[in-house]
Amino acid sequence: MNREKAKLMQTEVCNTALEMYHSGLVAGTWGNISGRVDDEHMVITPSGMDYERLAAEEMVIVNMKTLAYEGSLKPSVEAVVHAAIYLDRPEVNGIMHTHSTYALTVAAARKSIPPICDDQVQILGGDVRLAAYTMPGTKEMAEAVVGALKCRAGALIANHGAITVGRTLPEAYVGSQVLEKAAMVYINSQSIGGGVEISQEDIDFFHDFFLNKYGQR
Repeated sequence: MNREKAKLMQTEVCNTALEMYHSGLVAGTWGNISGRVDDEHMVITPSGMDYERLAAEEMVIVNMKTLAYEGSLKPSVEAVVHAAIYLDRPEVNGIMHTHSTYALTVAAARKSIPPICDDQVQILGGDVRLAAYTMPGTKEMAEAVVGALKCRAGALIANHGAITVGRTLPEAYVGSQVLEKAAMVYINSQSIGGGVEISQEDIDFFHDFFLNKYGQR
């Protein structure tokens, strides 16, 4: 493992965790963030720690294949979920798991979010599927989430929250904000007859544009 790369990722995960906390996407010590170091290792937030008091060196380095970890702090209980995603999706380098209000509202109703917002389909790849209800931090949750994320960059977890992935950690963070907004729009649109879904042809165009042409390329 490249120790310098791991150290840089610890700093990035720590800074993003603090930003996530102040954004209102989580409350208390709930939620977790990780970043890929290499094909075998990731850095993830520790379990049950106050985000405002975290230091970069307290971000936990975990072997994704064995779940063995370095240091005295235990990794998030959902490390198994993050590891399963990285092993399934080699293009993913950052993961955000939040318990944001609107996303959790939809997840608690055990519904998915149809493809009704253009930024949603650009960044997340289409509709936001619902992973079945499972106990947190279990192999069953990992399998359910990996399935819901197939060909997507965001998913809901029944009665639990939301999860987003990205080619970078900042991209996963933006995805979590977009997913929360899409959940809010979905809920609000129900009062005026429901949102109109974007066509699959347009979804494919928008998502390809985001992946390959968006920004200063």
